[in-house]
Amino acid sequence: MSGKQARRRRQQAVAAPPPVSRKGARRSASPKVLVIAAVAGLLIAGVIVGIAVAVGGKSSSSSSSTTPAIGSLKNALPFAETVQREFKGIPQNGLVLGSPKAPLTMVQYIDLQCPGCRAYETSVQPSIVQEFVRTGKLKIEARPIAFIGPDSIPARKAMIAASKQNRAFNFAQVTYANQGTENTGWLDQAFIQHAAASVPGMDVRGLLDDQSSTFVTNATHRIDADATADKVSETPTLLVGKTGSTLKKVSSSAPFNAAELAAAIRSAG
Repeated sequence: MSGKQARRRRQQAVAAPPPVSRKGARRSASPKVLVIAAVAGLLIAGVIVGIAVAVGGKSSSSSSSTTPAIGSLKNALPFAETVQREFKGIPQNGLVLGSPKAPLTMVQYIDLQCPGCRAYETSVQPSIVQEFVRTGKLKIEARPIAFIGPDSIPARKAMIAASKQNRAFNFAQVTYANQGTENTGWLDQAFIQHAAASVPGMDVRGLLDDQSSTFVTNATHRIDADATADKVSETPTLLVGKTGSTLKKVSSSAPFNAAELAAAIRSAG
């Protein structure tokens, strides 16, 4: 393993709900994945037994007739209700969570199959949302990238598609709470359907169709350009500062510490 790989955030936070084991997981060294692997889709066995995954076709245009038209908490994936409570009442505009008038901005480069991102999103971000976002002091801009490997590609397309409905953060958090092992094919269209159906109010078939839209393609190009400009070499990467100004990278050891991150946000103001 190279020095760069060793520095990547891979630890699980103790407080995060552990649906699967992280032992033996390895990341891709490339920050961009240029090919899509044809991987047979299976949800990882560690997801809570008894939760049935909505099965469907292998493309967004041939989704299962059993997939609900509108997402709800009925037959939802584990922790969907917790996610709904976390973001309830907070404005979302595309990939931005929080008031557009917030004086501070935090950009987060994430990968939905990154275990370090999962640790941050499930153990640290909720307290940041409660203290800073819900109170109007901070807005968070998510920039999903395909950093780890093949499963990263449909993941970020689905999150960006969810952003068209202003539910990107809900979709991402449900996905993190039920994350499988890297690059094993768990993040397939069946999982995406079930995750989308676990977000109340989500137009499920609309999300599936939008994955291949120009809207999503253009967004991925913009985010990739931003990641290059910001010299992103690991996930998660966080940048914070005053809204409209140059943001600075948050320096922290893996995993992010909630108190340290809160202190960095306060000092940015």
